[in-house]
Amino acid sequence: MKAIAIEQFGGPDRLQLRDVPEPRPAAGEALLKLEYAGVNFIDVYMRSGRYARSDTYKTPLPMTIGMEGGGSVVELGAGVSGLKPGDRVAYCIVRGSYAPFAVVPAWKLVKIPADLPMPVATSLMLQGLTAHYLTHSAFRLEPGHSCLVHAGAGGVGQLLIQLAKLRGATVIATAGSAEKAEIARQRGADHVIRYRETNFRDEVMKITGGKGVNVVYDAVGKDTIAGSIRSLKKRGLCINYGGASGLVEAINPLELGEAGSVFFTRPHLADYLQTAEEIGSRAADLFAAHAAGKLHVSIDREFALADAAQAHQYIEGGRTKGKLLLRI
Repeated sequence: MKAIAIEQFGGPDRLQLRDVPEPRPAAGEALLKLEYAGVNFIDVYMRSGRYARSDTYKTPLPMTIGMEGGGSVVELGAGVSGLKPGDRVAYCIVRGSYAPFAVVPAWKLVKIPADLPMPVATSLMLQGLTAHYLTHSAFRLEPGHSCLVHAGAGGVGQLLIQLAKLRGATVIATAGSAEKAEIARQRGADHVIRYRETNFRDEVMKITGGKGVNVVYDAVGKDTIAGSIRSLKKRGLCINYGGASGLVEAINPLELGEAGSVFFTRPHLADYLQTAEEIGSRAADLFAAHAAGKLHVSIDREFALADAAQAHQYIEGGRTKGKLLLRI
C-alpha cells in the first residue's frame, strides 16, 4: 500500500508516499480501513527527530507517520471481543495513521456514534482527549478557577476554552491576530490577549487584579514558558503540553519558587489513556458534549494524503485555526 513514511528525520520534505507492507492484525488487534488521519504537532516532533529519545513515543526508522485516525474495522485478530467488521471507530496514540490501512490494539479503539461525522470523531481523538485530560485531570478545573490558554484559536486551544467554560472556569486566551482573537471569543473566552501587541503576562495580571491564574495551559513552549510561569497565582500550576515555538529544554527550579512556589509539569497524553475504560469515559464526555451542542469542533482544512508535507508546513507555520485532517 502507499503510505506517508520517512526514512530519516528532517523537515516536511521527508514526508513521501512510499510503498509499505499492508499490516495484518495480531492477537488483540484490529485492522482498520482509514478515512481520515489527524495532523498534529506530535507528528512534527516524530518526523523531525525531537522525540528520538522518547520512551513513550518511540520513533523507529523507517516509520509511517501519524498518531490519530478514524475509519472502519476490516478484520479482527484473535481474542478481540466487542467489535465486528464494519464498525466505525477512531483512535489516537498509535503510530501509522498516514496510510489507507492501520493495525491498532483493540482496547484503544472508540466506537463512533451513528450520527457523528467521521471528520469530527477523528478530530475529537488526540486533540479532544488532550483538552479533556488537561481540564479534567492534569488540573481539574472547578467554578471559581481561572486559566490561561495559549493559542486559543488552535485545534486544542478551541476545545480547551470550551471545556474550561463547561467546568465553570474563567478563561483568558492568547491569540496572534485579530481573526484568531475573534475565534477564541466565539469559543467562549472571557478575555483574549493579542500577544504580538502586548506582554501577555502583564495583561493577565491586569485582568486578575495582580493575582494571576490557577493554571496555564501552554503548548507554545519556548517563546512563552517564562511568562506562563510568571502568570500564575501562588502555588499555581503551569502545564506545558507542546512546543509550537520549540520544545522547552530547561526550567530553573529557583524560578518556580520566585514565581510564587508554583508547580510545573510536562505530561504525555498516553499517560492519561492507560485503560480502555479511561479512553472510553473521556471520549463519551466529548461525544455527549458535542451531541448536546456544547462543544464545537472546528475543522480548518483537509489535505489529500499525498499532500502531507503541505499539511506539516501549514501547522508549523502557525496558520491553523482549528483541526487539520488528511483525507485517506
